[in-house]
Amino acid sequence: MTTTATPSAGDLRLVMADKLVADGAVQSPEWHRAFAKVPRELFVPEFSVRTREGLRTYREGDPDWLTTVYRDVSLLTQFDASGTATSSSTQPSLMARMLEALDVSPGKTVCEVGAGTFYQLALLCLICGTENVTAIDVDGDLIEAGIPRLQRAGYSPTVLVGDGTQGCPDRAPFDALLAACGVGRIPRPWREQVRPGGRIVANLGCGIVRLTVEEDLSARGSFLPDLATFMNARATAEAISTRAGWYTSTLVHAEGKTRTVPLTVDPASDGPRFLGSLVQPNVVELSLDLDGRHTHGIIDPTDGSWARLTPADSGTAHLDHGGPRDLWAERAPLLSHWSLGGQPSPDAYDLTVHPDGRHELTTGDTHWNLPE
Repeated sequence: MTTTATPSAGDLRLVMADKLVADGAVQSPEWHRAFAKVPRELFVPEFSVRTREGLRTYREGDPDWLTTVYRDVSLLTQFDASGTATSSSTQPSLMARMLEALDVSPGKTVCEVGAGTFYQLALLCLICGTENVTAIDVDGDLIEAGIPRLQRAGYSPTVLVGDGTQGCPDRAPFDALLAACGVGRIPRPWREQVRPGGRIVANLGCGIVRLTVEEDLSARGSFLPDLATFMNARATAEAISTRAGWYTSTLVHAEGKTRTVPLTVDPASDGPRFLGSLVQPNVVELSLDLDGRHTHGIIDPTDGSWARLTPADSGTAHLDHGGPRDLWAERAPLLSHWSLGGQPSPDAYDLTVHPDGRHELTTGDTHWNLPE
């Protein structure tokens, strides 16, 4: 009789770390060592994973719990009363790319905004030294659960409760800041608290931007190739966004103006989503099935503006829209430029955050000032 040995956590960690190298997410031996050493399972005793059938929950001791911990997937670890996810452990390959982009080393001081499960924080502690790492999270419950897990792993960084968009001024300046939460624009306190020449890596819209801070508080850099959407930064633990059901209901039933517009690209594809998230940072995008026809919906909950786009024939679409702004007219010029320019990936775009906070997007000789 042949028996198959159950892989240990250490074996699974090494397999994951090796795969991150093979896939190009990890490029340095230091980060390979970190992913091979820090026990992810310690920080996620219970989590859910999205599947085609819906959410599947795993708990420590379940047969597939440990192997799922070391899959390259995001693990959802906290939900609010409505079932909306409010915390997670990021997909390891995306985490690795962001950590590599941060360009930190032993002795460098780093601030993590949005500690979540504290797994990424442990990785930073291993590389930089626990005394050089600071984290801030708006959710005191996450911190209460995470600190003992960090201590079991052997790390004791400074962890604060508060609004991460304000940074950690009492611990500044930092050599680098990593935001494990989504923002529409780079907050000024982050630029103020990172030393000139230091790095900010953050989820901006649907992209991951890597910026270098200058003496004048400007920050310049470019986007990584990957698309990503993290849970948005919150000023308080209770500040959860409006539910997806409200967006869907509004988009399905809203009535407004109608016209035919040119449409030569799929508005739900990566390029349009990336650019749309930058020019309209508050807008939510949804795919709808209305009377058997695929429809792309966008809605801004801050002012009620909305649009529905249903592809028609010959490179056109039916546009229904309402509210104080014409959302489609705002994003159409960028999408046209993207299509005519060969549909470049996000890393073809540069971002400058000027000292006054203005965000300027650049590709080639073309510049756009992003709205505030």
